[in-house]
Amino acid sequence: MGQKINPLGFRLGTTQDHHSLWFAQPKNFFEGLQEDQKIRNCIKNYVEKNMKIYSGVEGIAHIEIQKRIDVIQVRIYLGFPKLLIEGKPKRIEELQINVQKELNCMNRKLNISITRIETPYMHPNVLAEFIAGQLKNRVSFRKAMKKAIELTEQSNTKGIQVQIAGRLDGKEIARAEWVREGRVPLQTLRAKIDYCSYRVRTIYGVLGIKIWIFVDEE
Repeated sequence: MGQKINPLGFRLGTTQDHHSLWFAQPKNFFEGLQEDQKIRNCIKNYVEKNMKIYSGVEGIAHIEIQKRIDVIQVRIYLGFPKLLIEGKPKRIEELQINVQKELNCMNRKLNISITRIETPYMHPNVLAEFIAGQLKNRVSFRKAMKKAIELTEQSNTKGIQVQIAGRLDGKEIARAEWVREGRVPLQTLRAKIDYCSYRVRTIYGVLGIKIWIFVDEE
C-alpha cells in the first residue's frame, strides 16, 4: 500500500496539510487549479533566473497559496532567502508584478511573503535540486546520492531513501538505483514522511529523482 500511493496524499489530514487552501464551485475548480499552477511556475522560473546559487540549488521547499474573495496570499518557503531579500529590496515587488501579469487578476490583490527554513536539506525538494545540479555537472549518481544523505544526516532526520531512474551514467538500458539510510516506514500513517518527485534533463536524457525523508513520528 505504502509503495503504490503518493506518501503526501496518503497522509493528508493526519501528518500532512494541503498546500493550496481555497474553495470553488465545481464548474470553476479547474480554473482555480490552473491558476495555482501558473503562480507556482512563475515563481520557480523567476527564482531560477535571478537567484541561482553556486551549488545550483534555488532552495524552494514548497509554496503555499491561500485564496479569499479579493486577496491571494502566497507564502514561499525558501532555504536560502538571503539573495532574494538582501540582494535587491525590490525583488519581491518585481516578483509580485510578474505573477500579476501572468494571472491577469486586476480585481484581486496579490501578497507574496517569504519564510526562511532553518534546515533546508531536511526538505526533499531542496535535496532533489541539489542532486539534479550534481547530475548536470556529470557527477556520478552514486556520489550524488551519498552526498545528499550526508547533508540530510546533519539535519537530524530519522531516515532517508533516494531513488534515481533513467539512463544512469549514459548506459543504453535505463534502470533504477536506490539507497536507504535509517528507517523509512511508508505504511505507518502516523510517521511524518516528506516526499518529492523531481525530473532533471541531462545530456544522456531525462532522469527521475524520488526522495522520501522520515522526519518524525507522532
